[in-house]
Amino acid sequence: MHVQESHWPSASAVAAGGTTMSAAGGGRGGTARTTPLRVDAQRNLEHVLRAAREVFGELGYGAPMEDVARRARVGVGTVYRRFPSKDVLVRRIAEEETSRLTDQARAALGQEDEPWSALARFLRTSVASGAGRLLPPQVLRVGVADETAARVPQQRTQPGSGELRLVPEAAAHAPEDDAGAAELLEVVGRLVERARAAGELRPDVSVADVLLVIATAAPSLPDAAQQAAASARLLDILLEGLRSRPA
Repeated sequence: MHVQESHWPSASAVAAGGTTMSAAGGGRGGTARTTPLRVDAQRNLEHVLRAAREVFGELGYGAPMEDVARRARVGVGTVYRRFPSKDVLVRRIAEEETSRLTDQARAALGQEDEPWSALARFLRTSVASGAGRLLPPQVLRVGVADETAARVPQQRTQPGSGELRLVPEAAAHAPEDDAGAAELLEVVGRLVERARAAGELRPDVSVADVLLVIATAAPSLPDAAQQAAASARLLDILLEGLRSRPA
């Protein structure tokens, strides 16, 4: 799943509630207007956003805008009137899902006193919501760490452990308006640190590992019941892999 992040404008400035976007030439350019959306236009926007979540969740962010339009049962021109480029729509969805995951992590921190229960609750809630299939690409970029590579804050691991982690260069070159991704990493980092300090999490598990669990434990299957059962089973196995074991 790859998106040219450097081309993403801020999604909060596009198709926000209370504004509309006009796009001339099939969505290749446009100027913002500050007039309120009509009821039918607002309904179309909601259909497009719902369809985009479904399509990108099933096919990844590489899915074409035409697929989103068909799922929303609107013309592709309607999609481009709201989102002048696919990158803008992708950023809107990624920002919303990142914010949702951050809220879920905060809820787990605030409502679970036991560190492992808090981390497990966050993982189960996030996997069940399907948000892992819509995480922004820069959060899921991983590489093999070495002893000298810079690490994500609150990601203390054994040197040379070879764990999967966020690539520092990805964070360094992320767009300035990716504060949401940084916030997610910080909150999940607190969950990881608490569980590690309590001796319940393997010492080599990183924040990126936890996010990878969320991304991989939510397979897309045609049958909803099979998908829920497969996700629950896979997550149980992955959670056991994250737990520390007595020496």
